[in-house]
Amino acid sequence: MAFSSDLDQITRAAAGDRQAVSALVNRYSPGVLALATRMLGDRSEAEDVTQDTFIRAWKALPDWEPRAKFSTWLHRVTLNLCYDRLRKRRETSMAEPPEQVDLALRPEEALDQSERVKAVETAIAALPERQAAALTLCALQDHSQADAADIMEISVEALESLLARARRTLRGALLERSNA
Repeated sequence: MAFSSDLDQITRAAAGDRQAVSALVNRYSPGVLALATRMLGDRSEAEDVTQDTFIRAWKALPDWEPRAKFSTWLHRVTLNLCYDRLRKRRETSMAEPPEQVDLALRPEEALDQSERVKAVETAIAALPERQAAALTLCALQDHSQADAADIMEISVEALESLLARARRTLRGALLERSNA
């Protein structure tokens, strides 16, 4: 049975309708997982955050008020959970970004690409959390600036400022690396 809207599915899910819960999870979990994976750089940790996001969502559904789109609210919950994990990482020590290699390339090309990807991931991980989040939402997740600003609960102008600083810092870090 297809549901007419998110609001209908949210109402049904809040009332315990398993089909509605399943439909919401199926619709939104790919985006939540992608955001968490990009923010954390670790698929396993991102899967945990995705699960935590939906657990929090189901607990909050009976009291949820549609002040923002459901997807925006879910992404905000995801972002907050990612921030928490990133803070914990920084307290213990920064984890090494995972190595990513395109197997279709020749070995020397794959190594070069892997090093570039690692450099970009490391540079993004070194950005302040809010700059990394803004960059991830807009450049890597293809959210509009308005949606990203809603997710981060800031104005579009503040988001644009975060993006400009993130890009400037990222560009500087990568240029410094290439000159070294």
